[in-house]
Amino acid sequence: MAARVCRNWFKTWRSGSAINSSYQSLNKVEQTLYKMKQTLYRNASKFAAQQMCAIQTSTPGTGPASRHAMRRLYHPPVFILAAPRSYTSVVCAMLGQHPQMYATPELHLFQSETMAEWFELCQSASFPRAHGMLRAVAQLFFGEQREETIRLARSWLRERTHLTTGQLLRRLTARIYPATLVEKSPSVNMDQDSMARARRMFPRARFLHLVRHPSGQGASVLNYMKVRAQHGPIPPTHWLKGLAWYGQPTDDEREPDPQHAWYALNRGICQFLKSVPEGQQWTIRGEDVLARPEETLRPLLDWLNLRTDADAIERMKHPEHSPYACPGPQGAEFGNDRFFLQNPTLRPEKAPEQSLEGPVSWSASRYGLTREVVELARQFGYR
Repeated sequence: MAARVCRNWFKTWRSGSAINSSYQSLNKVEQTLYKMKQTLYRNASKFAAQQMCAIQTSTPGTGPASRHAMRRLYHPPVFILAAPRSYTSVVCAMLGQHPQMYATPELHLFQSETMAEWFELCQSASFPRAHGMLRAVAQLFFGEQREETIRLARSWLRERTHLTTGQLLRRLTARIYPATLVEKSPSVNMDQDSMARARRMFPRARFLHLVRHPSGQGASVLNYMKVRAQHGPIPPTHWLKGLAWYGQPTDDEREPDPQHAWYALNRGICQFLKSVPEGQQWTIRGEDVLARPEETLRPLLDWLNLRTDADAIERMKHPEHSPYACPGPQGAEFGNDRFFLQNPTLRPEKAPEQSLEGPVSWSASRYGLTREVVELARQFGYR
């Protein structure tokens, strides 16, 4: 009897030891799996952060990104390049009404490397250079454009003078994501360095070269000068005088000839675009956008990989719906073309036929367009 009890106890003990051993083995397996899972999650998280940083923030000249910035998403912006008075305001606002795009006022960023330099240029400018940025920040970060939010926007920008202009714009593009930001600032077209800076800071940005007939653009420049003169004398350093007397002393006794500025600016844009991959550039005539929006905009939207349906096109016909298609509050009244702010609707009536031959409308001596202007205009399809 005692021997049987001992044998049964031994069997139970051995069985229990086996069970304990099994439990110990199982625990070891579970611990190993847990460590593997931790390692996998840690590596996956690290890889995701690296990819997010590479995609969203690692452009040349921007420096290391913060953890908060790494989580920000944005689409590469679209920059409109054009000589002033080339329908840029209305075309930009039209693009901004597309359900997948957002158009800002004129930000005038890329003549500066940093926001501190941007503030210095705004203080010395002969026009209200900061108004567009103030309106954009007030709208996007404080919900509306009022005198109070304009003051808040100015403080918000002052707190970010350590940023590059590219980093600042990235804040805006992240704010409107998943929409694509589209922006047009005449100042970026004025020199190769500004355009190159925009591309360096946004290597995947797309550039839309918007052109206008040289006769129509020149007449518009001089007409705008007359309107501006009603609000006081135009300083000799004002950009309007630079356009009217390009390459000459801004002498009111000398007859203006804005065709030279049209040629220099458009040729400069063409020169810059030689450094841009073909898939990231597009040229379009402003007259075609206004006269035949459906026909002209669909290929452009295809290039941008955006919707081309009838509803999207219809929305684009209403630039007046932009939050910036009206005068802003005190302290930031402008930020866009004065004529556009007064009447921002699309006026698709057929533009008058303009010829590259014969005298220009603004000349009392009845001279015509130069050979260089005519040749470049023909490259854009004008006759």
